[in-house]
Amino acid sequence: MKISISKENSVPVNTGCTGIFFEDINYGLDGGLYAELLENRNFEAKDVHGHIGEYIVTQDGGYAWDVFPEGAPVAVKVKDDRPLFVENPHYLRLVTQRDGCGVSNRAYEGIFLKKGETLRLSFWVRSYDYRGKIRAGVYTKDGAVFEEKCRLHADGQWHRYAFHVRAGQSCEGAQFRFILEKAGTVHIDNFSLIPDNAVYGIFRRDLAELLKALRPGFVRFPGGCVVEGNTLANRYQWKLSVGQPERRRQNWNRWAIHGAGEEGDFRSPFSHYGQTLGVGYYEYFLLCEYLGAKPLPVVGLGIACQYMSKEAVAADDPELEVYIQEALDVVEFANGGRDSVWGRVRAEMGHPEPFGLEYLGLGNEQWETKESEFYHRFEIFSARVREKYPEIKIIGTVGPDVGTPRYEEAWAWTRKNLERDPAFVYASDEHFYVAPEWLYAHTDMYDAYPRSGLVYAGEYAAHVSGVAGSLAPAANVWEGALAEAAFMTGMERNADVVVMRSYAPLFARIGYTQWSPDLIWFDATRAFGSANYHVQRMYSLLTGEVSWRTQTDTQGTYVSATSAGDITYVKAVNATDSPVTAEVEGDFDFGEMLRIVRMAGEPGDFNSPEEPEKLVPVEVAPTAARTAELPPHSFSVLIFRK
Repeated sequence: MKISISKENSVPVNTGCTGIFFEDINYGLDGGLYAELLENRNFEAKDVHGHIGEYIVTQDGGYAWDVFPEGAPVAVKVKDDRPLFVENPHYLRLVTQRDGCGVSNRAYEGIFLKKGETLRLSFWVRSYDYRGKIRAGVYTKDGAVFEEKCRLHADGQWHRYAFHVRAGQSCEGAQFRFILEKAGTVHIDNFSLIPDNAVYGIFRRDLAELLKALRPGFVRFPGGCVVEGNTLANRYQWKLSVGQPERRRQNWNRWAIHGAGEEGDFRSPFSHYGQTLGVGYYEYFLLCEYLGAKPLPVVGLGIACQYMSKEAVAADDPELEVYIQEALDVVEFANGGRDSVWGRVRAEMGHPEPFGLEYLGLGNEQWETKESEFYHRFEIFSARVREKYPEIKIIGTVGPDVGTPRYEEAWAWTRKNLERDPAFVYASDEHFYVAPEWLYAHTDMYDAYPRSGLVYAGEYAAHVSGVAGSLAPAANVWEGALAEAAFMTGMERNADVVVMRSYAPLFARIGYTQWSPDLIWFDATRAFGSANYHVQRMYSLLTGEVSWRTQTDTQGTYVSATSAGDITYVKAVNATDSPVTAEVEGDFDFGEMLRIVRMAGEPGDFNSPEEPEKLVPVEVAPTAARTAELPPHSFSVLIFRK
């Protein structure tokens, strides 16, 4: 096998082109990246069921809370009169008729702590006549992991109680409990239990560190379908996600109803999946700073998710101005001075300096319909944003399904607008949820792509037949990750067209998953990258500033090459069942092979909680200056230095 590298027709590489797409799916935020350990901490949970167009949303504020001890003479009732905060008005009235009773929180599959671990515990209580002590802490059947006691104020006012606690022993699947030492009545709300090691006191550390190890160039947030909502009332309204966390109005999650058909009272196992908004737009921007990544917020266009609804605000309806203003104010929140309305909000939250927003996504997976009037409304949004903020780069969309007539139509419309106005859109978002065979067959799709519009490959993943629907780490088999590596060689060869790319979805909590495969899997105690994660990381870390024209003469192999200074990275995928000897040649001096970084395995291999590093990159010492052995089913990066 010969790998030929040529300086002819080389193109520059956007070195931050590999990013991450965050959508609150698979309990990726509440129960995931958000470090809060307690579930339904503010009694605002909603139970969602039904079918498209007829969703039934009921308040179920007692979800995840149980009477303690089981069967004790305890009465609980969720109330909303004289609330702590009107935005989230529900709280729990707790009445105990016996000493030492109260409530417990299930905390997903329980609380796992290591001895010596420290955490921040807080809650609000209102008492009219109870003057006894309360106990709050984490407990196993053998006793307290930690326990705090305090006497309550009995003045009929809400009071916040906060503690710095330390685990006296390790525990698995423990309960959080709130207990009245004497019989009595209190009102309780807004519990919180967050480990001290959380990044910025917000983000679960192991998950945040896995993201940082990817070295992403950008972060697209807060989602795709989540942005639009199953209904417009259910859409993500970013203005409700900033300010004091307790005052952010909780929303139900579009993925709580994933799987609803055209009719029938569908109920998901995750019908209580909600958005507490403990992580909102401010925290997403902070996450970008932590990762050293550019933020890419996405705003809706007044269209509900087209897969789930035909609801839309007409393009000529004055109400559309609300949605346009939401888009404009995102920029002001991120970049505005402290003398602006939303810049002042950001500054008061603790970030007086601008976040330096460059990108703004308008819409997600939209396509033209009578109800959506997508083309016309996008033209309105793009013009209004660029009129006020000409420096902002607009990310558009060409629909949900590459290669279809509506995709071709969307690109024709995009290119027509770009001819008239080159700043109409910076890049258009393409999505690929396809079989590995499709990816292999289309590794050259960008070779002959028109250069009249840039591509953001915003969501892609190989879905392997027989495993993609498993909703478990087994969905991320090496067969899929290898196909993605092959397809990405085509992206890298055509870096002048594909300027941004991100795998999707990002996170999946084991046992709480609606969609697979996923980049990172985790449970209460562990987190690990899938094989796909490590492929993405190799592309992100091992890349250059110039992409060369690269060819291979062997069927079933796929190549690309980039250089930065005196280092050249040659990426080579051998998707065949046999080893291949690769000989690298070029029309310029790229030096001798310095090292090899490689992933290889059987097509059905995958990373799991039991074997989290079954498929990871390893370094291999080269045995020749220009020649390397490529094992079957392998992805290798050959690194040269001149």
